[in-house]
Amino acid sequence: MSRKTVLLIDDEEYICKIVETCLEIFSDWQPVTVPCCEEGLAAVANIRPDAILLDMIMPNMDGFAFLKTLQANPEFADIPVVLLTARVDLTESQKIAQLGVKGAIAKPFNPVQIVSQIKHILDW
Repeated sequence: MSRKTVLLIDDEEYICKIVETCLEIFSDWQPVTVPCCEEGLAAVANIRPDAILLDMIMPNMDGFAFLKTLQANPEFADIPVVLLTARVDLTESQKIAQLGVKGAIAKPFNPVQIVSQIKHILDW
């Protein structure tokens, strides 16, 4: 079985470093990080990740526009997305269902628990 690839899209470099380090230490997944949604769309096309961790509040293209673009493409619409967000309203189950994502992890998060949270949300 090949190693799972998790794409993290977040404009905060320290968040990317923390998540990347945690995935490397606490899982056998391959983390890939990009600082914006535009690069995220390119990465999705290039690497076809097994899952996407998505920050919602970013300059230029935000997480909502990214989701709309991703979900409109039949080739990538089935890639599971987990929100990594400071917006508490987006962690509510009704909002998660409306957005068509698998779940949400609230910022700030506990770095030691992020892998188990992702596993639980994605049923990995």
